Amino acid sequence: MDIIIYQDNNLLVIDKPAGISVYGDENSLINILLKDYPELKQAGEAPRYGIVHRLDKDTSGLLIVAKNNESLIFLQKQFKNRRVEKKYIALSTGVIKQDGGTIETLIGRSPKDGKKQRAFFIAEPGSENKRQAITEYRVVERYQGYTLLELYPKTGRKHQIRCHLEYIKYPMAGDKLYAFKRQPVPKNLTHHFLHACYLKIQLPDGQTKEFESKLPEDLKNVLKELKKYE
Repeated sequence: MDIIIYQDNNLLVIDKPAGISVYGDENSLINILLKDYPELKQAGEAPRYGIVHRLDKDTSGLLIVAKNNESLIFLQKQFKNRRVEKKYIALSTGVIKQDGGTIETLIGRSPKDGKKQRAFFIAEPGSENKRQAITEYRVVERYQGYTLLELYPKTGRKHQIRCHLEYIKYPMAGDKLYAFKRQPVPKNLTHHFLHACYLKIQLPDGQTKEFESKLPEDLKNVLKELKKYE
């Protein structure tokens, strides 16, 4: 599986397929990488060896893995301090009329479902100790019943994009966890439609690099089956 698109002495940049967990099970991405890169055990602790940031199992796209502890700390600080530019592509359910906008809420674990995150208003009861979450978005294309979006998360909360699309009442296509009841699913879509397509980050050697990942073929094929909105 040719998933490494860049590497140097400090890190790997992975183009992760959907359907693979980053860590936590026998067939996880980190276990696959450890077979060829046992030095990853020098970065962090099990089971998250080298993982700088995470993608959900069914999210495809760009992921950075550090090869040593110094690089892991350096790269995680880039994310924590919001110095990393990130772009995702997602298909939402429903036709979004405005061409773009910013979603800003607090996010924390849902009190009704421990597997989910929930967006909270500031000062809403239950919002205490929840964390700020900001996502900018831009409409790329409108289809009948769906909208293709570019999203720019300014923070890195768990399930942030999925949670924010549910919050604005346009949940992600194929998202089993955040879907509304009787939400339609596009033909041939077997998992949620979310792809991490762009990263710009400063590396431990001082260089700033940009990485890109094209939309996977299975998601391209889903779009081909949709009719344009007129």
